[in-house]
Amino acid sequence: MRRARPHPCPAKGSRLGPVRPRPATVLAPAVPLALCLLAACGAATSGDGAVAATSGPATAAPPVTASPAPLSGTDWPTYHRDAARTGAAPASPAAGALSIAWRRRLDGAVYGQPLAVGDLVIAATEGDTVYGLDRVTGAVRWRVHLGTPVPLSALPCGDIDPLGITGTPVYDPATRLVYAVAETTGFHHVLAGITVPGGKLAFRRDIPTPDGQPRYDQQRAALALDRGRVYVAFGGLDGDCGPYQGSVNGIPASGQGPMVSYRVPTARAGGMWAAGGPVVGPDGTIYVGVGNGAATAPPYDGSDSVTALTPALRRTGIFAPTSWPADNAGDLDLGSTAPGLLGDGMILADGKNGNGYLLDAHHLTGVGSQVTRAPVCAAFGGMATQGTIVYVPCISGGMAAVDTAGSAIRVLWRGPPAAQGSPVLGGGAVWVPDWNAGVLYQLDPGTGQVRHKIGLGSALPHFASPSLSGSLALVGTMDGVVAVRGA
Repeated sequence: MRRARPHPCPAKGSRLGPVRPRPATVLAPAVPLALCLLAACGAATSGDGAVAATSGPATAAPPVTASPAPLSGTDWPTYHRDAARTGAAPASPAAGALSIAWRRRLDGAVYGQPLAVGDLVIAATEGDTVYGLDRVTGAVRWRVHLGTPVPLSALPCGDIDPLGITGTPVYDPATRLVYAVAETTGFHHVLAGITVPGGKLAFRRDIPTPDGQPRYDQQRAALALDRGRVYVAFGGLDGDCGPYQGSVNGIPASGQGPMVSYRVPTARAGGMWAAGGPVVGPDGTIYVGVGNGAATAPPYDGSDSVTALTPALRRTGIFAPTSWPADNAGDLDLGSTAPGLLGDGMILADGKNGNGYLLDAHHLTGVGSQVTRAPVCAAFGGMATQGTIVYVPCISGGMAAVDTAGSAIRVLWRGPPAAQGSPVLGGGAVWVPDWNAGVLYQLDPGTGQVRHKIGLGSALPHFASPSLSGSLALVGTMDGVVAVRGA
């Protein structure tokens, strides 16, 4: 699990304007925990960590659409824009000088990337509210409140106060729903489907964590969507306390029907908490980064890995570095970033120990099965990819542009040392935030030199990453969303 400083509270007297009151869709309190644990919480686990499929109640059925709503070039429907998490937006319009287009204060911090769908910006907060904002003005068009978030004082450890919606939501053009997972009082994890553009609740469903330890499980990873399922990954709280095990659930996008699950086969920990979440390959294989586990000596326990899963969440491949015992002992695992999936079928994995591992996505055959490795940086967050280049979010020394051509790992350049957020690509530029100072950088993709930068007027969550939509860069802050013109 990560080691990170807690964020300061948003400064009083922020320049973000007040939100005009709007009618809110308010949900009833979460159903009792006994109704939502179901069989998964006590299900037997096979040697590869797969958990038997379970079913559970949903409060309502979502609407049926005749055909998927088409996505436009300005849409950003998931973390880093697509299921492969490339982080790449169209090259036009060309990036230019930066200015603030609008600021919108909401009811809590926005840890996930804002989404852009049509003329809406969709943002989810730690106040357990999903907002639909006007893309041009930032005005609140609708909001759906999913419950009461969990105060830090009620948690055994952690660094988010309160703890509400942390993982980036995902939009499905087939159902025309946006999905978000809220943590609510009583340590419930609730998946909600909300209509777009209307902003009406289509369903809600309690999602039992496969380890049966919801008090210790945090849903920080971005949601993924593929082949009619929403994938929800879980890790631990900051401080790595309690008897949790990393896991991922696959829930039908309808909100109804059996759920599939995978639990890391370690005695404890092995969190799937990286902000980038599960990464989906073109054949439907799901790749997850897994954190440090309980074992510090053989036999190997499935932790500190890149794990490949089928759409039904059966493990088909795994990679771990030969240093996994020391990584587990020293909290230096691969779980701090989502794998960087390249178009040629290679993966760059990089985590806390500072080494990059180039992997063949179709031949993850166990400990030490990398194609090559080389020092890159200690990395946290989500990578962006284009061609053979991977843009790595480094926690120190500046983000790194890494070329993997020829099955090698070569650092081409590093960005500003303070820019530790997760990079994205668009308009012929690389975009990366400095979350400590609340600054957004626009970098030259060939050299890493700063073309433009702008202060956002607010602190940012750890591992923040901008979304790109036409000429706008959208950034979640500790008290709302800022839109920057010039992307």
